[in-house]
Amino acid sequence: MSLRRPWLGELEVVVLEHLWASGSSDAKQVLAVIGRDRKTSLSTVQSTLERLCRKDLLKRRKVSHAFIYSTIVTRDGLMTHLIDDVVRSVSDGGSDSMLAAFVDIAERADEKNLRRLEKLIAERRGRSVATDGEES
Repeated sequence: MSLRRPWLGELEVVVLEHLWASGSSDAKQVLAVIGRDRKTSLSTVQSTLERLCRKDLLKRRKVSHAFIYSTIVTRDGLMTHLIDDVVRSVSDGGSDSMLAAFVDIAERADEKNLRRLEKLIAERRGRSVATDGEES
């Protein structure tokens, strides 16, 4: 079985987190923030930023002598894409396993998450009823 990209490494996730929080940064700015807690070089940060560009998660624009990077995808958009890739890669076309997995994950986290999942389902049904005029 071959799972599709974009699977992310730990440093890639840290860089994305920084860019979601800051909006945009050049490699030196990213290093100044994430390099504090880890022994990371500028060239490693630059390579990570370029990998994220190739994965179509970042865009860059040239300003003077530096590239300024910003995200193309939101955190929720990326999570949706990653979950969709996993589900498509390991499911047999049915959704029962995926639904059971979400309920299990929500329940294991705590009762509050299970209630949140129920609320999200209710909200989605409410939207589809208002949009479609019929219940899902």
